[in-house]
Amino acid sequence: MLDNAIASIENLRVEFETKSGTVVGVEDVSFKVNPGETVCIVGESGSGKSVSSLSLMRLVEFGGGKIAGGQLIFDRKEAEDIDLAVTDQNLMRTIRGNEIGMIFQEPMTALNPVFTVGRQLTEGLRLHKGMNKQEAQARALELMRQVRIPEPERRLKQYPHELSGGMRQRVVIAMAMACEPRLLIADEPTTALDVTIQAEILALMDRLKRETGTAVMFITHDMAVVAQMADRVVVMFRGNKVEEGTVEEIFENPQHNYTKALLAAVPKLGEMKGTDLPRPMKLFGHDDQVIEDIPGTDEPILTVSNLTTRFPVQGGLLRRTVANVHAVEDVSFKVNKGQTLSLVGESGCGKSTAGRSILRLVEPLSGKVEFDDCDVLSLNQKELHKIRQDMQMIFQDPFASLNPQMQLMEQVAEPMRNFGTHSGSELQDRVAMLFDRVELPRSFMKRYAHELSGGQRQRIAIARALALNPKLIVADEAVSALDVSVQAQVLNLMMELQAELELSYLFISHDMAVVERVSHYVGVMYLGRIVEIGPRREVFENPQHAYTQALMKAVPIADPRQRKSEKDLNFKPIPSPIHPVGYEAPPSEYREVSPGHLILTTDSGY
Repeated sequence: MLDNAIASIENLRVEFETKSGTVVGVEDVSFKVNPGETVCIVGESGSGKSVSSLSLMRLVEFGGGKIAGGQLIFDRKEAEDIDLAVTDQNLMRTIRGNEIGMIFQEPMTALNPVFTVGRQLTEGLRLHKGMNKQEAQARALELMRQVRIPEPERRLKQYPHELSGGMRQRVVIAMAMACEPRLLIADEPTTALDVTIQAEILALMDRLKRETGTAVMFITHDMAVVAQMADRVVVMFRGNKVEEGTVEEIFENPQHNYTKALLAAVPKLGEMKGTDLPRPMKLFGHDDQVIEDIPGTDEPILTVSNLTTRFPVQGGLLRRTVANVHAVEDVSFKVNKGQTLSLVGESGCGKSTAGRSILRLVEPLSGKVEFDDCDVLSLNQKELHKIRQDMQMIFQDPFASLNPQMQLMEQVAEPMRNFGTHSGSELQDRVAMLFDRVELPRSFMKRYAHELSGGQRQRIAIARALALNPKLIVADEAVSALDVSVQAQVLNLMMELQAELELSYLFISHDMAVVERVSHYVGVMYLGRIVEIGPRREVFENPQHAYTQALMKAVPIADPRQRKSEKDLNFKPIPSPIHPVGYEAPPSEYREVSPGHLILTTDSGY
């Protein structure tokens, strides 16, 4: 090799054998990764980005794939350059984990549930580095400190299920870095994490890369993460590389239409500055799109007062309640007709429980929920069934909320049959019209849920929620699992439907850029309480509570010139929401900063 690239992928082709013949996962892809450089590989689900990385580790063969062509040249520090595509599996075992480290997307499946964290961290060191038990343990402790895990001595003795998602992901990074690999492959390492944890992990990876000179191959579909991390970017689409360039070139002067469409679909935090109302996004290639603000009305349709929901924690021989999880604590807000109130916060802050408590999918402990002049918490089952016609929910995971054995047409028709609102040919027409509304072809009506992509399934979930003409829809992380271009289309669809049908949304999300785009009002939740609430423009442009400010700081912005450094981030560990049985929580008290903009004055624990 003429240059000093650590890894060089040349004309890679990967094929998978399926029942219906050969499927090409990667057609013809070439790129290099140089020492101390981060190369981001971006593209949407199915573009072949993960397949390229698994090929380099030669793990693709364990998933039914085979490398059908091309070379994977790897520069081994101590030995000759080798072509990994033809290396035998015994030598690959030495290289894997030792010279090439990998961080997988899902930390829970990457860790072994039956071994302690310490045992999993020391295993690679003893195998590859020939350390004895004491040396390996000392190095494991040092790695845990490097990835900033609190109380590392205690954590080493724990099992993976005893750690939070963010901590598990740090352990996976520590394992990948343990043998100081020359190349680190990170496959969507922050997709499932909250913004604050994501920001810390990205800063951590960046710091480790600078300190150790490791080259990083970073796979993601999140353009804001790319702007934060990349030196060079490779854009993939349907198994091919369509564009490559430095991070500035790709963001400021994209050449390929697919890259332009990808960047147009990314909501950027701050782009709604100076506007009061939400408006759909301008998508690339949709020149006929009419974009208007969505005013809504000032008439409340839902009023929630002092809502409290707790879950019992049982223990001891008799399974008595020994403590309570204070999931939602004294929460109050209003949703106006034709408007959107967003609840934002990190996992475990109580936002989903609040949404479910309003629909009584979870029974609240106390409080008042008034919907359309009706007291929801005092209704019996029959009355509740009737009012649910006007209150619908879109769940986070569309696959889990759809029935795998029913045709899609039947699933969308089911609520109308349940409530007897339509029948016969009228029902057929309405289902067809709903498919048109969510922009799915009518030919899909005879399909089943597993035959659709994630974005298409989410559209079915929206069609089903719209079937009864509801007045309020609770959308629980409805777009968080979607690719950016699909997410943008689904958000635009939800906003267009809002403008047309005067729908009200309670929008639950942890994605600040999406929330800024769709909301009239925003409530920020932390540890079961709303710590700040007000008009979206006020909360985003003038955040007052310390937690809201920290949350805003952590959001990566899809602009390589606005990168965050590790010193910008100083998060406090979240205290436990579990309190003993007799514990009395203080009521939530607020101070008004400007009309309608309130911040919590009770101690929120932050």
